[in-house]
Amino acid sequence: MIWPMTRVTLPVDSFQNFDRLYRDMNRLFGNYSGSPTFPILNVWNDDSEAVVSVELPGVDRKDVNVSVHENVLTVEGERKSEALAESDIQVRRERPAGRFTRSLRLPFEIEADKISARYENGLLNIHLPRREATKPRKIEITVG
Repeated sequence: MIWPMTRVTLPVDSFQNFDRLYRDMNRLFGNYSGSPTFPILNVWNDDSEAVVSVELPGVDRKDVNVSVHENVLTVEGERKSEALAESDIQVRRERPAGRFTRSLRLPFEIEADKISARYENGLLNIHLPRREATKPRKIEITVG
């Protein structure tokens, strides 16, 4: 027996509900890749150093710690939430608050005693000089 094909249509609202559920689950558990979302950072390097730029809006410099151990850079701290009056009703909260930690394995050995960090306008820039012995060097080729 051949069964007739029937077309099932879902209301547009159903797809919007799935989309909303997907966004809510991501917000609850972080994004699907499992990588942290705060603070976000950029990393670049050249032959002499690596630079890590970390966005920390709303975080006081005194609440941030930077450390390096065995070529792993760690930035940790706390973003404090806004104080609400007892009569205030929070309608929506998207900016995360609380403790955070980001760790990053560096692409080469560094000179730990020459690391510098500058924090300005919510942006932390960390300069990590490359150890001299690990810098690329040009080898001269002789004839004969």
